[in-house]
Amino acid sequence: MWLAFGAMSQTTSTQYSISLQVSLKNVPGVLGRLTTTIGEHGGNIFAIDGFVAKGPILEREIVVNCRDVDHQQEIVDAVVDLPDVDVIDWWDRTFRMHEGGKIETLPLCPVGDRDDLSMAYTPGVARVCTAIANSPNRADELTIRKNTVAIVSDGTAVLGLGDIGPRAAMPVMEGKALLFKEFAEVDAFPICLDVASPEEIVETVVRLAPTFGGVNLEDIAAPGAFWVEEELKRRLDIPVFHDDQHGTAVVTLAGLRNALLIVGKEMADVSVVISGVGAAGVAIGKILLGAGVGHVVGVDRTGAIYDGRANLNDAKQWFAENTNQRGLQGTLSEVIIGSDVFLGVSAPGVLSVGDVESMATDPIVFAMANPDPEILPEAVEGKVAVMATGRSDYPNQINNVLAFPGIFRGALDARATDITENMKLAAAEAIAAAVSDEERSATHIIPSVFEREVQFAVADAVAAAARLDGVVRG
Repeated sequence: MWLAFGAMSQTTSTQYSISLQVSLKNVPGVLGRLTTTIGEHGGNIFAIDGFVAKGPILEREIVVNCRDVDHQQEIVDAVVDLPDVDVIDWWDRTFRMHEGGKIETLPLCPVGDRDDLSMAYTPGVARVCTAIANSPNRADELTIRKNTVAIVSDGTAVLGLGDIGPRAAMPVMEGKALLFKEFAEVDAFPICLDVASPEEIVETVVRLAPTFGGVNLEDIAAPGAFWVEEELKRRLDIPVFHDDQHGTAVVTLAGLRNALLIVGKEMADVSVVISGVGAAGVAIGKILLGAGVGHVVGVDRTGAIYDGRANLNDAKQWFAENTNQRGLQGTLSEVIIGSDVFLGVSAPGVLSVGDVESMATDPIVFAMANPDPEILPEAVEGKVAVMATGRSDYPNQINNVLAFPGIFRGALDARATDITENMKLAAAEAIAAAVSDEERSATHIIPSVFEREVQFAVADAVAAAARLDGVVRG
């Protein structure tokens, strides 16, 4: 039961695509020379649009995928040098998409005359304000709280970029808001905070909370992120969810459930090694324990996490006390021997081919570091039973987009006051179940993020779990 990978990695990428607006002499051979030149310089033509023939002149817009910024300029320069071709304009499509931001506010009701105005604003709005003052829970139905989530970050741990600050974090938070709306019809708004401590994050969010029905924490550095989430959960009566932790954990568990079905192993019988015991690694450990995984051991830069190891922060101390019952010590290469599953949320290249070869029969490897995984799939071709990464250019992408929109959709629908472990487990079950028995294979353990019905199946499961756990407002 082995999984083979072809040479899937591409030298060009849509994230570095450019649009070239060109005019050409409308004579034979010119368009051919243009496309050939782009290909000779390593550009990959993604689309040719905007065909307009104007007598002797032909205008076209050509989309070209490039490798990086320098390659973009190389392609442009090569096209500029062509005879009978004029470059009217060109632009980086990623930056063009972000111009002016990616979200906007739209009205939900018309204000076309005095009657509309008198209901939407004064004097009619005073009646609604009074109703909420007399019964505060009515804000959940009569204001944007019903369907609005705050996406909160301080910009201290953005993607793989690190501490780049709140302004530079904004494009990620806007993107998150876009995904909330696109995949689960949840209105979300980026809140990027210029703060100096986790305490300031908490105090600010507590004061903003009356506006929102939920809080999604994003890209906040550990270990402060753990405390921020726990403190906000304690102080607020709306769902608080740190996606870097729990979104990753939910989708990882969903993928693992299906991977284990492929290799014929039971959750209770397997041994799992987690590389990286930061925000995501700790959350993965917790959800695996909740799902009944037999043995979990975490490894950080120093080595295995075990009870009694010195200099552990609070999150890692919890991990030490609740995992690694065998008391394993040593490096990743030492503790991975004989294990069934490797889950990586750490750094590129930390897992070797030899490490994989030392694992149990039919090993499962989720190398989820982004953009460069702990080990490349092609390096272990024929050596793993199931392979997953965090990337879209390989099979089995472990993508948080499968989780967070549906989780908040369900929490908002149920008027939940919290997001419990059972709600996360229910979300993982719903995602796993979206891959049918007929579809499930070594290269298909996770549904596509574009299977829109998955988010609403997650929402239904989460809402039901919230009601069972009794964390809903009447």
